[in-house]
Amino acid sequence: MHFIPDNLDDYVAKHSQAEPKLLQELNHETWQKVLTPRMLSGHFQGRILSIISKLIHPKNILEIGTYTGYSALCLAEGMKKKGLLHTIDINEELHDIQRKYFDRSGFGNQIIQHTGNALDIIPEIDLTFDLVFIDADKRNYCNYLELLIPKLKSGSVILSDNVLWSGKVLKPVSEDDIDTKTLVSYNKRLNEHPRLETVLLPIRDGLTISRVI
Repeated sequence: MHFIPDNLDDYVAKHSQAEPKLLQELNHETWQKVLTPRMLSGHFQGRILSIISKLIHPKNILEIGTYTGYSALCLAEGMKKKGLLHTIDINEELHDIQRKYFDRSGFGNQIIQHTGNALDIIPEIDLTFDLVFIDADKRNYCNYLELLIPKLKSGSVILSDNVLWSGKVLKPVSEDDIDTKTLVSYNKRLNEHPRLETVLLPIRDGLTISRVI
C-alpha cells in the first residue's frame, strides 16, 4: 500500500540508502521461490529498520515473524558486537533459506532461529529486549504485546508492521475479520498504554514505533 504517488514513492526510495547486495540476492530468491513474496520487508522499509536499529544500537533483539530473514538481517546491522537476535517463525520450511543468508551475512552466530508458535516461545526466552519487531499473524498482536511488556525496560522500542492493513482499519469491519478487528484494538492499545509512547508512521502498510517509558 502506497500513501503517495508512485513517482514520488520511487524518488523517496532512490534517495535513501541503497539495498545491500546480499539483501538484493535474498529479495530476488524470495520472489523466485517462496509463496507470498509481498510479505518481504523490501528495500525501503528494510533501510528504515536498519537505521532505527543503528540509532538504538541494541544488545538483544526479538523478531516475531522471520519469513525469509530479510528484516532480521536489516535489524542485525545495528546490533552490538556481542548482541543476539532471536527470531521466531512458525513455518519450518523457511528455516534453510533463512540460515543460508544469516550465515553469509557475518551475523550468523548472533542470530538464533526459533520455529513454532511465538506465544509459546516468547516466555521461554529469558532476556530483556532493547528492540522488538512484530510482523507475524495479526490476530495475535495484542497477545504478543502482553507477553512482551514484562521483557522490556525503559527506552526499549517496539516496531509493529502492517498496522494500517491496506486501509482496512478505517472501514466497517465484519464480525469474522479477526485480523482487522485485532489491529484496530492493537493500535488503540499502543496509543493508550501507560508504559508506551507511540507514533504511527504511514510508511508502506503502516509502521508503528513505540518506546517504553
